[in-house]
Amino acid sequence: MAEEKCAPLFETKRAKGRLFYKVFSLSLFVAICFIWVFRVSHIPRESEDGKWGWIGLLCAELWFGLYWLLRHPFRWNPLFREPFRHRLSQRYEKVLPKVDIFVCTADPGIEPAVMVINTVLSVMAYEYPTEKLSVYLSDDAASDITFYALLEASIFAKQWLPFCRKFKVDPTSPAAYFKTIVSSTHPNAPAKEFHTIKKLYQDMESRIENAANMGRVPEEVHSKHKGFSQWDSYSSRSDHDTIIQILLDGKDSSAKDVDGNVMPILVYLAREKRPHVAHNFKAGAMNSLIRVSSMISNGDIILNVDCDMYSNNSQSLRDALCFFMDEDKGQEIAFVQTPQCFENITKNDLYGGSLQVIYEVDFPGLDSLGGPLYIGTGCFHRREILCGKKFNDQYKKDWNEYKNTGLLKEASLHELEEKSKALASCTFEKNTLWGKEMGLQYGCSVEDVITGLSIKCRGWKSVYYNPQRKAFLGVAPNTLPQALVQHKRWSEGGFQVLLSKHSPAWYAYGFISPGLQMAYCYYNLWVFLSWPTLYCCIIPSLYLLKGIPLFPQMSSPWFIPFAYVMLGDSSYCLMEFLWSGGTVKGWWNDLRLCLYKRTTSYLFAFVDTIFKFFGFSESTFIVSSKVAEEKVSQRYEKEIMEFGNSSPMLTLLATLALLNLFCLLGMLLKQVFINEDGLRIFDTMALQVLLSGVLVLINVPVYQGLFLRKDKGRLPISVAAKSTALALTACLLFISIS
Repeated sequence: MAEEKCAPLFETKRAKGRLFYKVFSLSLFVAICFIWVFRVSHIPRESEDGKWGWIGLLCAELWFGLYWLLRHPFRWNPLFREPFRHRLSQRYEKVLPKVDIFVCTADPGIEPAVMVINTVLSVMAYEYPTEKLSVYLSDDAASDITFYALLEASIFAKQWLPFCRKFKVDPTSPAAYFKTIVSSTHPNAPAKEFHTIKKLYQDMESRIENAANMGRVPEEVHSKHKGFSQWDSYSSRSDHDTIIQILLDGKDSSAKDVDGNVMPILVYLAREKRPHVAHNFKAGAMNSLIRVSSMISNGDIILNVDCDMYSNNSQSLRDALCFFMDEDKGQEIAFVQTPQCFENITKNDLYGGSLQVIYEVDFPGLDSLGGPLYIGTGCFHRREILCGKKFNDQYKKDWNEYKNTGLLKEASLHELEEKSKALASCTFEKNTLWGKEMGLQYGCSVEDVITGLSIKCRGWKSVYYNPQRKAFLGVAPNTLPQALVQHKRWSEGGFQVLLSKHSPAWYAYGFISPGLQMAYCYYNLWVFLSWPTLYCCIIPSLYLLKGIPLFPQMSSPWFIPFAYVMLGDSSYCLMEFLWSGGTVKGWWNDLRLCLYKRTTSYLFAFVDTIFKFFGFSESTFIVSSKVAEEKVSQRYEKEIMEFGNSSPMLTLLATLALLNLFCLLGMLLKQVFINEDGLRIFDTMALQVLLSGVLVLINVPVYQGLFLRKDKGRLPISVAAKSTALALTACLLFISIS
């Protein structure tokens, strides 16, 4: 028993087999060096063809080689964590800290109210003392429909929470739970109770959807609840007063469930917005929540989740506390990050949305370097650190002396709501440190990443926890344009971090480990991959069309390092992908999306960031749609690529695909069918033929979308016409000029 009291609350295991990876990566680096030597020592003379194409490839290969080096800290010493929640219960059950949970939504059109309240209900039902739970919904659209949905959810929760406790329900999102029950009854719940709770949910869902379809709250509901009066001065979603309503307060008799248990505090917040005052997007919403919650509940731990990321594991809150409350290592941990997982990923992950290698390989590697990035959702924070506290060796949190603070029991609800309104006003932060040294950082489209980095620079560490039963499940993009826009936002934000005050390239030096610096730069330099990738997609194919070699021929010894790097790295990436739980076809899809995002998302992100840096445009925050038309969903489930409407990204994508196809076909026509010794091309230009051939195979869905498909998910005719004209013009111009 004495040993159990001293035992750690979590265990850390190191990955095995790292020696093989270190030897393999060293051999790969030697081969990369040979490629660089070959490029420098074999630059064509002025009189020879291909000199400038050769020099361009040298620059591209130098960049790819150096960028390849940045990924190694991830794989040097991965760590895997396992919490022991039974030990947590034995030692700290009576002094568990209060937890504030933030759910953020911004647009009821693309984030439906039903989806939002399912997330809210799922986190309200954590297996945790309900009197120590508080849930806050931040609605940046200030929608009375969303408020109405939350009001309905607060009533339904009185039945739902006892049902979850009684029958050990997981997941605790009603929609997800009823979807997982294939038979007519829950295996543990009597049929009558199961059907009763399901009927209550369906009725609530129907009322909310009817209100959303009508675009207004039913008059009888509007007149009965005083909370709707706060919309009397509402002008628009960008011009309104602070709207705050404590729906469940923890001390009122109406805030108890049907079993008589106290329910979690439930708060709706729409912070004040004015047209000419910057609201700083999600970061501004989070900072308002931090301040308002400090007045109402002041939980020592803050969990934030996106409105589409419902709780899939009712024990994950206790698991996270094992890291914070560990007597030995817990004092240095600022936040615990769980992976962002999705319930709608297809078998072969059509758009690479699961980010498997990042969450199964990269993040465990980051854990050994000081901790993973803060990725904006599914993250547990210490409140005081999120508010700017710096680390020192003497820091010690005595959980046994934890005292519940907050004013909820000291003031009336009306007084509390009025006091909290000032904290969410759009002028409160003026001339303060909010958004700079307190709360989430402003001025970056990935406010989460830069906030996590600033926390690391203050001396704290983070922990990555990837439980077998995923902590949260959300909705991944189910069209190609959505996926590309999402990667554009991420890469643009990464570039902004690189240019920011907290840049890992220079500011973070000395504050975080060199390995963690390299890892952050690996993500922050995504945009710079666009130029060498574009070059390798265009120039070798054009030179192939002209019959000018840019790589060593197969009979040359210099062919070996090229072949080893291409086959060795591809094979290792495939093995890593399969180990992470993917399929061979999934790896091919991931490779395709890697090409697409580098040639479109990263390029547009680079250009947009430069424009914003010089003041030619302003920052925007694009919210990804969480709903799809029925036909779109059906094509997605069949893994048929969805292109949608015309856009510059799709035009560029189609142009590159057709350029490679025309070059490859032109080469075959010219060299094989016209020249008598045409087959020699496969010896002298084997790598160029291989590169162009792989690019053509990757782009098969694009060709289908351009010329073969008839459904609405195909590429628009306008894109087909423009891309065909551009690709043919490029080929003809190159032939005539060179």
